[in-house]
Amino acid sequence: MTIVDAVLLKDVAAKALDRAGIPKDHAVQQLDLLMEAELRGIPSHGLLRLDRITRRIANGVIDPNTSGSHEWRKQAFLSVDGQEGLGPVVANAALDAVKSRARETGIAVAAIRNSNHIGMLGWYAERVASEGFTIIGLSTSEALVHPWGARRAMLGTNPIAIGIPAEGEPFMMDTATGVVSMGEIHDHAHRKAPIPEHWALDEGGNPTTDAEAAKRGAIAPFGQAKGYALGLAFELLVSSLAGAAIGADVRGTLDATEVCNKGDVFIVIDGPRYDIRDYLDEIRNMEPAAGFSQVLVPGERGRACRDQRLRDGVPVADEVWERLQVLAGMKVAA
Repeated sequence: MTIVDAVLLKDVAAKALDRAGIPKDHAVQQLDLLMEAELRGIPSHGLLRLDRITRRIANGVIDPNTSGSHEWRKQAFLSVDGQEGLGPVVANAALDAVKSRARETGIAVAAIRNSNHIGMLGWYAERVASEGFTIIGLSTSEALVHPWGARRAMLGTNPIAIGIPAEGEPFMMDTATGVVSMGEIHDHAHRKAPIPEHWALDEGGNPTTDAEAAKRGAIAPFGQAKGYALGLAFELLVSSLAGAAIGADVRGTLDATEVCNKGDVFIVIDGPRYDIRDYLDEIRNMEPAAGFSQVLVPGERGRACRDQRLRDGVPVADEVWERLQVLAGMKVAA
């Protein structure tokens, strides 16, 4: 790992995005998302994905210029064709539309198809909640998770994020329905680090600690049967609302050549804003259990990590840092 100053890291990544031909306003959105993941200690959704993004643009399966097209199917239901645009650009345009509509109707839904990898859902949830809206975000992926009791992948990691306005920082939770994301498996493989045995099966359906073997196998559902049930419900909900591919037919978030055909759904609510801060403070002030120094509310660990990395630098896998410098034109590929 290399410790890189956050300002330098962002500057190098910005140069790489500029060289890929991404319009500046779209590059800013993509970069902000990737950097926020790095700062919050989620490298699986961070800058290791930038190389794949640039290759997908070069291969014609990302159009960096579009923000998608919108069709209001119902008063409060927006159908979005992402037109193969960058995930955060398409998602932000959709969110702008449904936030505006939710001010009139109280609630509005955006269902997105034909877009690209949306990244860390919590990034959207926290931003929208900071504007006074409640938000639920859902996304699907390639079949990476095995159903409970099965030996091969059939579900996406299918994350959910929820943002709720609060005095001060909003409440935000973001979790996948797999034990981990495939991006985290890839991060371990980049660092040549073993994975815990309960994370994944190899392609033969056997538990493995080898991240490279896990990339060809299946991730376990979190919470066993309960995580499987939630993951399946989210898969069905997102795919049916968005008209996106489902299960083993999903492509395009882990490769550089396939059109991305997964789906995303955002539910935005503009309702009463009862203060939840006292309740969250009550949780924070609880006596911690043995082995814990304090009780945290979801999202706080990531915010603390962000503050620390802005101050002390960001640990980046050597392979990722080298590749970023090549993409930015600062080094020649070995």
